Amino acid sequence: MSGTSSPEAVKRLLESMQSDLRALSLECKKKFPPVKEAAESGIIKVKTIAARNTEILAALKENSSEVVQPFLMGCGTKEPKITQLCLAAIQRLMSHEVVSETAAGNIINMLWQLMENSLEELKLLQTVLVLLTTNTVVHDEALSKAIVLCFRLHFTKDNITNNTAAATVRQVVTVVFERMVAEDEQHRDITDQPVLVQGNSNRRSVSTLKPCAKDAYMLFQDLCQLVNADAPYWLVGMTEMTRTFGLELLESVLNDFPQVFLQHQEFSFLLKERVCPLVIKLFSPNIKFRQGSSTSSSPAPVEKPYFPICMRLLRVVSVLIKQFYTLLVTECEIFLSLLVKFLDADKPQWLRAVAVESIHRLCVQPQLLRSFCQSYDMKQHSTKVFRDIVNALGSFIQSLFLVPPTGNPAATNQAGNNNSGGPVSAPANSGMLGIGGGVTLLPAFEYRGTWIPILTITVQGSAKATYLEMLDKVEPPTIPEGYAMSVAFHCLLDLVRGITSMIEGELGEVETECQTTTTEAVSSPTQSSEQQELQSTSDQMDKEIVSRAVWEEMVNACWCGLLAALSLLLDASTDEAATENILKAELTMAALCGRLGLVTSRDAFITAICKGSLPPHYALTVLNTTTAATLSNKSYSIQGQSVMMISPSSESHQQVVAVGQPLAVQPQGTVMLTSKNIQCMRTLLNLAHCHGAVLGTSWQLVLATLQHLVWILGLKPGSGGALKPGRAVEGPSTVLTTAVMTDLPVISNILSRLFESSQYLDDVSLHHLINALCSLSLEAMDMAYGNNKEPSLFAVAKLLETGLVNMHRIEILWRPLTGHLLEKVCQHPNSRMREWGAEALTSLIKAGLTFNHDPPLSQNQRLQLLLLNPLKEMSNINHPDIRLKQLECVLQILQSQGDSLGPGWPLVLGVMGAIRNDQGESLIRTAFQCLQLVVTDFLPTMPCTCLQIVVDVAGSFGLHNQELNISLTSIGLLWNISDYFFQRGETIEKELNKEEAAQQKQAEEKGVVLNRPFHPAPPFDCLWLCLYAKLGELCVDPRPAVRKSAGQTLFSTIGAHGTLLQHSTWHTVIWKVLFHLLDRVRESSTTADKEKIESGGGNILIHHSRDTAEKQWAETWVLTLAGVARIFNTRRYLLQPLGDFSRAWDVLLDHIQSAALSKNNEVSLAALKSFQEILQIVSPVRDSDKPETPPAVNVPVPVLLGPVSGPSLNRPFVRTDSIGERLGRYSSSEPPVVTDELEDLNLWWAAWNTWYRIGSESTKAPTTFDKLTFIPSQPFLTALIQIFPALYQHIKTGFNMDDLQKLGVILHSAVSVPISSDASPFILPSYTEAVLTSLQEAVLTALDVLQKAICVGPESMQIMYPAIFNQLLAFVEFSCKPPRYGQLETKHIANAKYNQIQLFAPAEWVALNYVPFAERSLDVVVDLYQKTACHKAVVNEKVLQNIIKTLRVPLSLKYSCPSESTWKLAVSSLLKVLSIGLPVARQHASSGKFDSMWPELANTFEDFLFTKSIPPDNLSIQEFQRNESIDVEVVQLISTEILPYANFIPKEFVGQIMTMLNKGSIHSQSSSFTEAEIDIRLREEFSKMCFETLLQFSFSNKVTTPQEGYISRMALSVLLKRSQDVLHRYIEDERLSGKCPLPRQQVTEIIFVLKAVSTLIDSLKKTKPENVDGNTWAQVIALYPTLVECITCSSSEVCSALKEALVPFKDFMQPPTSKVQNGES
Repeated sequence: MSGTSSPEAVKRLLESMQSDLRALSLECKKKFPPVKEAAESGIIKVKTIAARNTEILAALKENSSEVVQPFLMGCGTKEPKITQLCLAAIQRLMSHEVVSETAAGNIINMLWQLMENSLEELKLLQTVLVLLTTNTVVHDEALSKAIVLCFRLHFTKDNITNNTAAATVRQVVTVVFERMVAEDEQHRDITDQPVLVQGNSNRRSVSTLKPCAKDAYMLFQDLCQLVNADAPYWLVGMTEMTRTFGLELLESVLNDFPQVFLQHQEFSFLLKERVCPLVIKLFSPNIKFRQGSSTSSSPAPVEKPYFPICMRLLRVVSVLIKQFYTLLVTECEIFLSLLVKFLDADKPQWLRAVAVESIHRLCVQPQLLRSFCQSYDMKQHSTKVFRDIVNALGSFIQSLFLVPPTGNPAATNQAGNNNSGGPVSAPANSGMLGIGGGVTLLPAFEYRGTWIPILTITVQGSAKATYLEMLDKVEPPTIPEGYAMSVAFHCLLDLVRGITSMIEGELGEVETECQTTTTEAVSSPTQSSEQQELQSTSDQMDKEIVSRAVWEEMVNACWCGLLAALSLLLDASTDEAATENILKAELTMAALCGRLGLVTSRDAFITAICKGSLPPHYALTVLNTTTAATLSNKSYSIQGQSVMMISPSSESHQQVVAVGQPLAVQPQGTVMLTSKNIQCMRTLLNLAHCHGAVLGTSWQLVLATLQHLVWILGLKPGSGGALKPGRAVEGPSTVLTTAVMTDLPVISNILSRLFESSQYLDDVSLHHLINALCSLSLEAMDMAYGNNKEPSLFAVAKLLETGLVNMHRIEILWRPLTGHLLEKVCQHPNSRMREWGAEALTSLIKAGLTFNHDPPLSQNQRLQLLLLNPLKEMSNINHPDIRLKQLECVLQILQSQGDSLGPGWPLVLGVMGAIRNDQGESLIRTAFQCLQLVVTDFLPTMPCTCLQIVVDVAGSFGLHNQELNISLTSIGLLWNISDYFFQRGETIEKELNKEEAAQQKQAEEKGVVLNRPFHPAPPFDCLWLCLYAKLGELCVDPRPAVRKSAGQTLFSTIGAHGTLLQHSTWHTVIWKVLFHLLDRVRESSTTADKEKIESGGGNILIHHSRDTAEKQWAETWVLTLAGVARIFNTRRYLLQPLGDFSRAWDVLLDHIQSAALSKNNEVSLAALKSFQEILQIVSPVRDSDKPETPPAVNVPVPVLLGPVSGPSLNRPFVRTDSIGERLGRYSSSEPPVVTDELEDLNLWWAAWNTWYRIGSESTKAPTTFDKLTFIPSQPFLTALIQIFPALYQHIKTGFNMDDLQKLGVILHSAVSVPISSDASPFILPSYTEAVLTSLQEAVLTALDVLQKAICVGPESMQIMYPAIFNQLLAFVEFSCKPPRYGQLETKHIANAKYNQIQLFAPAEWVALNYVPFAERSLDVVVDLYQKTACHKAVVNEKVLQNIIKTLRVPLSLKYSCPSESTWKLAVSSLLKVLSIGLPVARQHASSGKFDSMWPELANTFEDFLFTKSIPPDNLSIQEFQRNESIDVEVVQLISTEILPYANFIPKEFVGQIMTMLNKGSIHSQSSSFTEAEIDIRLREEFSKMCFETLLQFSFSNKVTTPQEGYISRMALSVLLKRSQDVLHRYIEDERLSGKCPLPRQQVTEIIFVLKAVSTLIDSLKKTKPENVDGNTWAQVIALYPTLVECITCSSSEVCSALKEALVPFKDFMQPPTSKVQNGES
C-alpha cells in the first residue's frame, strides 16, 4: 500500500489520470463529443478533489463512480484504440484501489458487454483479474458475473483466448478461496471459531457464512453441479462446461485449500455430500469393465473406461485421501478398495499403470498408511485395507511374471499361486544357465523365462507419476514393458522405507521421551510435582502402548506380502542395483521387526537373506528347521491370505564367482557361489553389523550362514579372532575368481567390524549373540569329533573377537563366554580346536586385564576376580598343551599387569601352585618361572593376604622332585620372601591386621569361627609361621641337598627376622616348628639306611663321608640341631619370659643328649657344639640394671627400619642381634618379663644333668670290645669337657661335693679314653714336644674354673678344695702310671718313645702321652696350693700330705720316670709347696693335723736324695751337675724352712733330717773306691751343702724354745762328729797318698771343714755361755790334737786354712784353775 499511497505516488496518479483524460478527450474530439466533454469535466473533478482534500485517495474512491464514468463511456464506443486506453486507465485506478463497489459493478457490466461483443478478449481477462486481485470490493452477483465471463471466454474459438481464460479461471477460483482464508485470519483474533453444528443436513444454509466464505461456498457448490452435468445455482449465465476442466478445478481447490474444508462444517458437508458421490459415480465404468470378458455376461452394454476422466478422478481421489482422510473415512475405504481392484490383471494396462502410480503416491506417505492401518486394519469388521494394498502389489508383481501365454482369464492371482512352487519346475529351466553366460546388459528381472526390464522412473522416495500427469491426452497411452513392474517395485521400496523410517523415528522419540520423563521424575523435588510427573509418565505409557499396537499391526499386515514380493524379486533380479535395493528393503524390515520384537517376521526376512547368501538347495539345517518351526509350511498362509513364499529358482542368471567346499561332516562335492550370493552375504553382514541389537535369537541363523560362507570362501581365523583369507591344506577344490579375491579382504574386514560393532549392542542382544556363537561352536565341535579334519574355528574366533570388543561390559558376557571355552572347547580331543580354545581364553583374560575399565580394575575387585577365574579353572584341564598356554598367559599377565593384579593374586598364584609333580618338566619349569617373577618383582604390589599363598606355592615347588635345581631355587625364593617380609614388616602387619579385623567381623556376623592356620597368633606372625612351616617340611625332604638348603634358610630366616614376631608367637615357633622338625629329623636319622650309595645319580661321585643315607641324614641332624640351638641362644631373652620355657629347655636338652649319644661322631660332636652354644648365653638384662640408654661402647646402634607407630605395632623393626637390640627391645613399650632367679637355676641344673648324663654315658668304658665298638672321639670329649666351665658359671651356687664327685668321674674317664690309631697322628703331638691335647687342656680348664669359683665363693664352697687336689693329683700320677680304659688293649705311647714308626702299627687304639698333662696338672696343684694352703679344709683334709705322697712316686723313680722332666718338675713343685706348706704345718703343729705328714716328707727326701735309680749311661757331665744343683736346692730348703723351726717339728723327723744331712755330707764312708762311692763323691756341691747346713745348725744364738735348743745341740754334735771324721780320713789319705796330691774334692772338703771349725769356735765364743752345752766344748777341744796332726799336709791351701782354724784355740789356753765355774770344776 505504501507504494501507492505515498505523496509522490499520489501525485503521479493524479498526473497520469489527468493525462489519461486528456488523451481520451483528444481521441474522442471528433467522433464522440459526449465522451470528450465527460473527460474534460473529469479533469476538473480530479483537480477539485485534489485541491480540496488532504486524503486524496479516499476522496477519489468516494467519487470513483464519477471519475470512472468517462472511461466507461470510452469503452462503450467499442473503438479498439479508445477501449484499450480506457481499460488501461481503469486498471490503473484499480491498482491504486480507488474504485468503489458501485464503480466496480459498473465496470463489470461494461466488461460483460464487451465480452458479448467479443472485443478485446485478452484485455478483458486481464482487467477482470486486476479487479479481483487488487481489492475485495467485488462480491456476490458481481463476482459470479465476472467468473462466468471468464468461463465464457474459455469456450471461444480462439485457442489463445481459451488457454488464457482457463488460466484466469483457475486464478480467479484461487482468489475467491484466498479471500476466504484471509477473512478467516482477520476474524480469528476477534471471535472464536463458531461451534460446528451437528447433523446439519441443509445444504442451502449458508446464512452463517461471512461474505467471502459465502462466495467460495457458492463457487465450489456450482463446480460440483457443473461436473455432475447439473445447472449451476450461482454462476448464472454459463453456456457450456467440460467435465475434465471441472475435475481439474475441483482437484486444485481441494489440493490448495484443505483447511477451508476442514474448518468449515458447510464445506466439509459439501465434500461428503457432493464430491464423494460424484467421484464414485464417475468411477463406475472402470469398475465394471473387464478386458477380454464376453459381453453376453451382462445384459446392458458396459461403458468403456475413459482415460482423461479416469486419470483425473484418480488425482482427485489422491487429494481426497491425502487431505481429507480424517473426514472421509468410509469414503476413503471405498476409494482404496477401488484402487486395489484396478490392479487386477483383467483391467486395461493403462488403468493398472495409473492405479499403480496412485498407490505409489500413497506409499510415499507413511503417516497416511499408518492412518489406514489404524482406521481399517485395526478395526473389527472392516476391510484390511493396508494389508490388501501390500498384498495387491505383491500379487501384481507376481502376475507380471506369470503372464499367461494366451488371454486365458484363469491366469489370475490364484493361478499364479498354484504353480509358483519353487523347486518343482526347476529342472525344466535349468538349461537357461548357459544361454547368455548369465549376463544381461539391461537391468531387468528374469524369472522362469519371463524377462522384464527395470526402468528408472522416479527418484526414490518421491512418487513422480508419468501417466497421472498426462492431462492433455485423451486417448489412453501405450505403457512400455516393465513400467508397471518398475513402479510397483518402487512402491514396495518406498513403502518399506516410509514405514520403517516413520516407525523408527517415533520409536526413537518414545525412547528419548521415556528417558527424559523418568529422569525428571527422579529429580523432581516436591511431592505434587512428582505425582504430576507420574501422571504424565503414565499418559506417555498409554500413548506408547497405543503407538506400539499400531506399529505392530502395520508390520504384521504388510510383512507377508512384502516378503513374498521381495523374495521373488530378489530371485529374479539380474541387476546389482536392484538386488541391492531389494536386500536393503529386506534388511530394514528385518531390523524393524526386530525392534518391535516380532520374532516370526524378523526371522522370515533374515531367513530370506540367508538363503540368498548360500548356493541354491544348500543343506543348512538351521535355515530349514527354524523356518519350518516358525511357519507351518513353505507357503506363507497368514491371516487367510495365501501369499506365496517363492523359493529361489535354481537357474542362475548370475556370474559364478567362487567354488568351495561345503562345511559338513561328510566331505561332499563342491558348491558354487555367485556374485548375488556374495551381495546377500554383505547384506547379512550389514544387518548383523547395524542391527545386531534386534536380532535376538536370529543370531543363530545369521552366524550359521556366515560360518558356512566363510568356510566355503576359505577364510581362517588369525590372531585376535579376525578371519583372514588362507586356505587349509585339505581344500584344494576352492576356486576364487579375482573379483572375489579382491572382495575377500573387504568381507573379512566387515566380518571383523561386525563383531566389533557388538560393543554397541545392548546386554540382552549381546547375550543372544554369545549364545548363538556358543551353539555354533558346539556344532563345529560335534563335527570335529572322531576325525582330524580341520575344524571350523569360526565360532571360537568370533567369540574371542566379541569378547575383546566388549571389554567395557565384559561382566555380563564373561561367564557364558569363558564357560563355553573352558568346559567345551579347551577339553576337545581335536588339538587344533583345543589350541584355539585356549588361545581365545587366554587372549580374553589378558585383554580383560589390560583394558581400561571404568571404574578401573583396582577399584572393582569383583570384576578382576571374575576375569581371572577362568585362568584358575584351566587348572582342572589335564591336557598339557592347555596348561602350557595357561602358564604362558600367567607369565604375560605378570609381565604386563603384575603391578595391578590386586585381589586377583590368589587366583594367579593358585594357577602356579596347581602344577603337580607328574605334569612334566616343561610345565613345572614354566610355572616356576612365573613364581620367580612374582617373588622378584611383585611382592610389594600384591595384597598382603596373598603373601601366605606365595609362601605355599614356593614351598610346593621345593617339594617337586622332577628337578633338583627348581627345588633349590625355590628355597632361595623363600629366603627372598622372608627378606621382603622383614623389610616391609610394618606395612604388611598393618594391612594384615586390618584385613583380619574385617574377617573377624564377618565371621562374627555369620556366627562362625574364624579359621586359619596358627590361629591365635596375630596375622603377620602367622605369615612367618607358614613360611617356617614350609621350610620345615623341606628340611625333611628325601633329597639331602634340599634338606641342607632348606635347613640353612629356615634358621637364617628365624635368626635374621625372628625379632619381628610377637612375643607370644615364639611359643608356636619353638613347639610347632622347631621341635617338630627336630623330632622328625631325629626319627629319620635314627632309622636311616646304612647301605652304601654308589653314586649320586648320573656320574656324580659321592664323598665317603656322605655315602650312606644315614650319613646324609646325619648332616641334616647336625644342621637342624645347630640351628635350633642357635635360636635358643640368640633369642633367649625372648624365649625365657614364655610360660613353658623350662619345658622347652628340657626338650632341647633331650634332643642334644640323644644326638650327643648317637653313635655317629659327626652328630655327637655337633650336638655338643649346640650344647655349648646354648650355654654361652648372657642372661636377660634385669630391670634393676637396665641402662637408661643403650650402652655406647662396642654396641652397634640398632637400625630402626621405620618409626614405630600405631598401637598394634609395639615392636621396633631392628636388624641386629646385638645387646643394643635387646636393650632396644626391652625399652620399647613391651615391659620385659623378669624370670625369677630360681627358674633360671632350674634351667642350668637341667643342663648340668644333661651334661652329666652325656658325660657318664659317653665316657663309660664298654665291657667288651670288638671291631664295631664305638669309642668317643677326642674332639667330642674335648667339646664335652669344654662345656663344663660355661655351665658351671650358672650352677656354682648350688654345686656341691656330690656334683664335684660326678664331675671328677667324668673328667677322669674322659682323659682315659684312647684314640684310634688312624686318628692319632693328627691328635698326638710328636713325642718330643711336651704338648697337651685339647681334651687335656679342657679338663684342666674345667678344674681351673672350678677352683677360681671356690676361691671367690663362700666359706661353704671351700670344702671342695681337697676334692680338687685329689682330682689333680690323680692326674699327676698319670705321669708314671697311665690310666686304663676298661679292658681295652692300648699300645702305650712310651713304647714309641724311640721308635716313631710304631705309631702306625696295626693296634687299633693308642693311649695318649699323659706326661705333659700330668706335669701341667702338677703346676696347677702347686698354684692352687700356693693360694689355698691355709684354708681350713686344705689343712684338715691333709692336702699337703697327699701332695707329698703323690710326688714321692716320681721323685723316688727319678731316672726311671717315663719322662725326665717329670721328676724335675716334681722336685721344683715339692719345693714350692713346702715353702708354703711348712709354715702352715708349723702353725698347726699342736693340733696334730700334720703329724702323719712328717714321716712322709722325711721318706720323700730320703727316696729322692739317695735314689735307687741309676742315671742313664749317656748322661753328660753338665746334666749331672744340673741334677746335683737340684739336690742342693732340696738341702737348702731343709736349711731354710725346716731346721730353723725344729722346736715345732717332731724330734724323730728332725733326727731323720740330721741323719740324712750327715749321710749327704760324708764323702768317704769306706776306704775302698766303689762305684757308689764315686757317685757320692762326685756330688761335691751337694755334700758341701749338707755340711754347711749341719754347721749352720751347730749353734744358735736365739734359742727361744727348748725345741730349738735341742735342734742346735743335735746339729752341733752331728757337725763336730762329722768334722772329726773328715779330718781323720784326710790325715789317713794324706799319709797313704805319699807324694800324690789328693783329689780336688777331698782337698776342698778339708778346707771347708777347717773353715767351719774356725767359724764354729767364733760362734761359740759369741754365744752366751749358758747357751752352750758343756759337752759341746769338750767336743771342740777334742778336735785340737787332730788339727795339729794336719800340719804335715803338703797343700798350701790346706795349710792356710789350718792356720785360721788353729788361731782361735788360743782362747782356750788359760792356766788351769780350781775355781768352780758354772757349777762344775
